[in-house]
Amino acid sequence: MRTIWVNIDPWDKDVVTTALEGGADALVIPPGYAEKVRQLGKIETVAEDGDLVPGQDVIFYTIQSGADEDEILRLSREARVVLQCSDWSIIPLENLIARGADVVAQVESIDDAQTAFGILEKGVNSILYHPKNPADLKKALDTLKGNEGVTRLEEAEITEIRPVGMGDRICVDTCTAMGLGEGMLVGNSSGALFLVHAESIENPYVSPRPFRVNAGPLHAYTRVPGGKTRYLSELSAGDSVLVVDYAGNTTASVVGRIKMEKRPLMYIRAISGGRSISTIVQNAETIRLTSPEGKPVSVVSLQKGDRVLVACEACGRHFGHRIDETITEK
Repeated sequence: MRTIWVNIDPWDKDVVTTALEGGADALVIPPGYAEKVRQLGKIETVAEDGDLVPGQDVIFYTIQSGADEDEILRLSREARVVLQCSDWSIIPLENLIARGADVVAQVESIDDAQTAFGILEKGVNSILYHPKNPADLKKALDTLKGNEGVTRLEEAEITEIRPVGMGDRICVDTCTAMGLGEGMLVGNSSGALFLVHAESIENPYVSPRPFRVNAGPLHAYTRVPGGKTRYLSELSAGDSVLVVDYAGNTTASVVGRIKMEKRPLMYIRAISGGRSISTIVQNAETIRLTSPEGKPVSVVSLQKGDRVLVACEACGRHFGHRIDETITEK
């Protein structure tokens, strides 16, 4: 999951407040200011009197050439390495990421931050952002913290719908109000997920719950930040999941509550790009998939030949991480 550290040097209370309100993960502050931060809010601090101590828990390293990479790799196994390139270049970061180093990249613009997060389609896990002022920091956090980019969606044609009996299904109640065409990616296979629409639709039987996705049974996968998947059964309050709209725009959302209840289930199979994919959902009118136009489609009215949105990928996953390995799931 992406983490964003913010440099507060020199001390600026307004920048600290903006960082706290914007969801920053840590602050690098001058010595003697850790208590002032604690008075404003709870957040990890990097300082001589902070939670993480420079030179001990955190090492600041300026990379001069490729010869430094071995030392950085070694240090990253012992502490958090905050990396500064003498001239901004993605090559050192590419090399270090490829070798498995976990470093914090120092950046001074949103563009540089997005580049660092996207290197080798994996990116660094953390950045240290140097804001120009509170407004610059707010824009950066709004852009980087919630926005997970765009998820490639494609159309799938429904080929089979049938009841399969009772099972434990999970509702994911998020801290996000979802609108028309928004929901979560859920499926039987981590590499083939259906866009399950949020319960944001008016219904004669129940009031809209725009924060909720009636996602599927406890074994199903869903996408979470950082390019990973998790089982629905693993989620709990405070975790992060991805909210996706029909155009593929993707944001992180916090789980507020998980509800698991026994309900009648329905098996749905579809074809996408010649590939057979499936999911299981609750057999109820209020559970909906999403059409290519972004319209919610109730699963009880699904017909063979209907088209819905899915997210597919060719590679497999191991403990939620994408890997280049052939895995067969039926």
